[in-house]
Amino acid sequence: MTGLSDSFKRPINYLRVSVTDRCNLRCIYCMSSDGVCLIPHDDILTYEEINLVVQAAAELGISKIRITGGEPLVRLGLSELIGMLAQIKGIDDISLTTNGILLSRYAAELKSAGLRRVNVSLDTLKPDKFEFITRGRRLEEVLEGIEVAKSVGLTPVKLNMVVMAGINDDELPDFAAKTIDEGWHVRFIEFMPVTDGGAVSLQSISAAEIRRRLEQLGTLEPCLPEAGNGPAKYFRFPQAKGTIGFITPVSEHFCFHCNRLRLTSDGKLRPCLLSEDEIDLRQALRSGVSLAGLKPLIEKAVASKPLHHRLAEGYVPKDRPFSQVGG
Repeated sequence: MTGLSDSFKRPINYLRVSVTDRCNLRCIYCMSSDGVCLIPHDDILTYEEINLVVQAAAELGISKIRITGGEPLVRLGLSELIGMLAQIKGIDDISLTTNGILLSRYAAELKSAGLRRVNVSLDTLKPDKFEFITRGRRLEEVLEGIEVAKSVGLTPVKLNMVVMAGINDDELPDFAAKTIDEGWHVRFIEFMPVTDGGAVSLQSISAAEIRRRLEQLGTLEPCLPEAGNGPAKYFRFPQAKGTIGFITPVSEHFCFHCNRLRLTSDGKLRPCLLSEDEIDLRQALRSGVSLAGLKPLIEKAVASKPLHHRLAEGYVPKDRPFSQVGG
């Protein structure tokens, strides 16, 4: 195993794998009220194709896998894929990002198949606001999923909150208090203005402002993450069992430490979330490429990884909605 590094000498050891562009919610920061054009079923990679890509990536030095969507749990038989990936030599961590709606149903079998932990997207603790943000009505199912995931050992369960001014920022202290009272691991994410939410006007709040608002609960002290490979900076209140993370793609981008690639559900390898550059692996896979033949394509994607995104310059990729890229 040689290890992967891009042209800026950043080690690349983390692959996010989108298994579907379908989702059972319609969050206002992810897609418009009209939804998005779905990728034809035949264009979605099979589990066997995904497994082959991950095998090749692992032999190059990828060791961390995160399963994403869309909503990954709407794809049937996901535990089958988890079981396949868990057998790959060199893969030492498999995690999942989910909206939590179906988590209580599948948590136990996913754990048995080899999943280590989950991140759950949860932007509000209020049922009416949950309906507004997600265009759905099932907050209680998400909360149940969180508890079931904890009970079967998919820990630490991390809660991802996209903070939007005038929509859910009034709940910042409520989420932070959960880290003290219930040991939650909450990550506050700056909203990235890259998606048309339809009639909803969305504004970001900086992590610095979020931290200022949390000072009413106490002093945040830096700490190490419970587990994970992501870009969050972690803190905790002195009396808290849980942690608070800040993910700052806008105010303090973390591109200089980026260690990841993204595989879209239709088989495109993207070196950067906020770039339109892609390497087509699906065509190669369906032309009978060997394991060895995939490796130069993965290395090409790594070599093309940009130094940083260009949000500050007003550049926003238009080729795909987040539901297709995997966030």
